[in-house]
Amino acid sequence: MCGIVGYVGARPALSIVLDGLRRLEYRGYDSAGVAMIGDGALLTCKRAGKLGNLEKALTEGAADDVTAGIALGTTGIGHTRWATHGGPTDRNAHPHRSTNGRVAVIHNGIIENFARLRAELEAAGVEFVSDTDTECAAHLLEHELASVRAEETARSASPSGGARGAEPSAGLAAAMRRVCQRLEGAFTLLAVDVDTPDVVVGARRNSPLVVGRGQGENYLASDVSAFIEHTRDAVELGQDQVVLITPDRIEITDFDGNEAIGKDFHVDWDASAAEKGGYDYFMLKEIAEQPRAVADTLRGRLGEAGELMLDEMRITEQDLRDVDKIFIVACGTAYHAGLVAKYAIEHWTRIPCEVELASEFRYRDPVLDRSTLVVAISQSGETMDTLMALRHAKEQKARVLAICNTNGSTIPRESDAVLYTHAGPEVAVASTKAFLTQLVACYLVGLHLAQVRGVKYADEVGAVLTQLQAMPAAIEQVLETMEPVRELGRELARARSVLFIGRHVGYPVALEGALKLKELAYMHAEGFAAGELKHGPIALIDEGCPVICVVPSPVGRAVLHDKVMSNIQEVRARGARTIVIAERGDEAVRPYADHLIEVPPTPTLLTPLVTTVPLQVLACEIATARGHDVDQPRNLAKSVTVE
Repeated sequence: MCGIVGYVGARPALSIVLDGLRRLEYRGYDSAGVAMIGDGALLTCKRAGKLGNLEKALTEGAADDVTAGIALGTTGIGHTRWATHGGPTDRNAHPHRSTNGRVAVIHNGIIENFARLRAELEAAGVEFVSDTDTECAAHLLEHELASVRAEETARSASPSGGARGAEPSAGLAAAMRRVCQRLEGAFTLLAVDVDTPDVVVGARRNSPLVVGRGQGENYLASDVSAFIEHTRDAVELGQDQVVLITPDRIEITDFDGNEAIGKDFHVDWDASAAEKGGYDYFMLKEIAEQPRAVADTLRGRLGEAGELMLDEMRITEQDLRDVDKIFIVACGTAYHAGLVAKYAIEHWTRIPCEVELASEFRYRDPVLDRSTLVVAISQSGETMDTLMALRHAKEQKARVLAICNTNGSTIPRESDAVLYTHAGPEVAVASTKAFLTQLVACYLVGLHLAQVRGVKYADEVGAVLTQLQAMPAAIEQVLETMEPVRELGRELARARSVLFIGRHVGYPVALEGALKLKELAYMHAEGFAAGELKHGPIALIDEGCPVICVVPSPVGRAVLHDKVMSNIQEVRARGARTIVIAERGDEAVRPYADHLIEVPPTPTLLTPLVTTVPLQVLACEIATARGHDVDQPRNLAKSVTVE
C-alpha cells in the first residue's frame, strides 16, 4: 500500500524523496506529498492523484518562497497514499501537520482507535482539517513533544539535573514513543520537527519500515527499492520499535525506550533491477525475467552431501519428523501457489496438507499444535492477513515456515524458518515471477520434508531437483512462442467474460489465469475445476464464450487427460470457443481446440511452471488492448498491509 520515504543528509532532500516515491509507485496509491525542512521552516506540498500532479505543483510554484524552501531542504519525508480514512483529496493527502505547524507526519496503515483519539483532541480544542486517522498522530505528537521538552527543561533547571539535558533530537523520538503507546492497529509513522532540522524519526507496528545506511546520510522507507540507488546497506527493524536517524547516526529503541539493535543486511540487487529495461511495462519485463528468477530460486539449494538447503532453518529435523499436519496460508496469487503445493507436498511426504485463505484462517479456530507446520507464503513479507494468521499459529505453538521474496520483512522475521525466493524486485501489481518462484519454493519445502522424514531417498530427491533445474529452459521456450497468444489477446479484448477450467494442478492454474484477467482487464473471469462444470457452471456457456482449458499431460495421467478432453467437448457442444493449453505433441487435443497453445513436456506436478506463463501474457495483452494501466490496475495495491 502506501509508500514512505525519509532522508537526512547533506544533499537536497526533495529529489531523493521524489525519486524514492517514484520507485514505490508500484505499491498503489491515490495521492502524494512531501514535507521538507529548509530555512528554519517546515514546508509541505501534497496533491491528489499521481505523483506527476505533485511534481507539477512543485514546478509551477518554483518562484514562490514555499517551493524554493522545499528545494533547499536537506531533511525531508515523502508519502504516496492509498485511501482508507477519507477520500483521495488534497486535504487528506499526507503529510499532515500539527496545529502549530512545526511537526509533520506521514503514515502507512490504520489507527484503529482514531475515533476515540479524535474526539479527545477535539474536546481539547484541536481543529481537524482532514478526514484521516493520521492527523490524530500529528496532533498527539505535538502535544507529547511539548511535554517531553517541558520535562527536560525542568530536569535541567533542578539542582540534581545537571547543567546539560538530553540531546535535543532525542525529544522527537521520546514523543513518538509516547504516541505509539496510545495507538492501536497497524502503522508505520515518520515525523520531522522544525526545531530539530537534521532528524527524521520513524516507528513501526505490523507495517513495513527499513533503514538505509549511507555515508553522511541515512534513509527510511517502506521498501529498500526507495533508496537502492544510493545504498544497498540496510537495517532491519523489529516489531514495536522507534528509529531516529541523523546524517551520521541511527538509534533504535522499543516503544518503552529500551535500546534495541537492528539487523544489518545487504541488498543483492541494484537499482537497474527495478527499471523497465526497454519494456513498455514492468509486468512484461517481469514475465520475461521468469526463467532467471526460477533459476535463482533453485541456486545454492544443494549442500556438499547432496542434501537440500534452505535459507534459515530454525526448526530441528526432529521437529520436522514430528509434523503430522501441514497448513499453507496465503492470499491471492500466493494462495494459488499453495493450492499447487498441496498436490506436491502430499504426494511426496504423505502428510495431510490443507490450504487456507489467510484472511479466514484464524477466525475458524483451526486445530493446531506443536506437530503442525504452517507454511506462510507472501511476496512482500508484510501481507497483514498472512501475518495475523502466522501469529495465531505461533500462539497455538505450531511451527511456521515462511516463503518470501523480501529480505528482512516481518513474516520471515517472525517465522521459525524461511525460504527466500530471490526473485528480485517485482514492481507490477499483478504477480508473475513471484508466483513461479513461490511454486519452486513450495516444491523445495515438500522435497526437504520428504528427505528429512526419510520418505524419499537422496537420489529420488535429486531426480526431482534435476527436473526442476530444467524448468528455466522450458519457461524460456514458452516465452519464445508467445506471439500467437498476444494476437489472440487482442481478439479477446472485446469478450464480455472468459472462463478457465483445469484438473489436478491445472485447477489452481485456471484460478490464477482468471485472477490475472480480473486484475488487469477488469473483465468477468472465473476459474473452475473442470469436473465441476456439469454441477452448475456449464450454464454460463453460450455461443462464442471463450473457455481456456488447461490439459494435463497424457503421459502417466491418461485417465485425467481423457476426462479433461471430455470436458472440452462438453463446452464445445454448447458453443464455447476453446483455447487449449496442452503439452507439445499431444495430437489428441488438436481437433477440439479452436486455438492451441503448446508448452514443453513437463512432469505433471511441475506443469504449472509452464502452463501459467501463456495466461500471464494473455491477460497482459487483453488489458493493454482495452487501454488499461497494466502495472497499476485500479483499486489495487502491491502489498496489502491492512486487514
